[in-house]
Amino acid sequence: MRVLFLAAALAALLTSGCDRQAAPQSEAGEQAAQPGGPGLDRSQAGKAMPADTFKDGEGEDTSLPAIAAGKPLLVNLWATWCAPCVKELPTLDALADRAGAAQVAAISQDTATPDKVRAFLSDKKVGLEAYQDGEMGLSAALGSQILPTTILYGSDGKEIWRFTGDLDWTGAKAAELLKEAR
Repeated sequence: MRVLFLAAALAALLTSGCDRQAAPQSEAGEQAAQPGGPGLDRSQAGKAMPADTFKDGEGEDTSLPAIAAGKPLLVNLWATWCAPCVKELPTLDALADRAGAAQVAAISQDTATPDKVRAFLSDKKVGLEAYQDGEMGLSAALGSQILPTTILYGSDGKEIWRFTGDLDWTGAKAAELLKEAR
């Protein structure tokens, strides 16, 4: 049963993810909020972060609550084969290096070993930890079917918003959105 679920989840990611075009932007510059679609989505605001485990850069089990430790957390689901994901990784890395910024957890959805994910990040000169959800349990718990998907959690562990599609996380739009971290 689990194999069928993983196959279905992988098929959904492969067919619905990285190649979708962004939704039209509103006058305020926000992409249309469509639950499960590209752009900004607040439909799950207030939902607690899942405690599902995935691997850290050393191959050990970890979870979002363990990483967050009571602080705001920006969770990015990505994959090495997803061009928009790879495009935004350097901006997530730069955001993670900023003093006072939310913590950043970029979690690979690749089925490769953590060593391969770490090597990929190193090759791209991205210093983010090589978190990996190779069984896609976390992405399933989050209901994420499109990569990249980025979710902001407050220090209370509750979802504030999610953004589907790539974004320059060092840009003005991201700065406005990240002001909501609490």
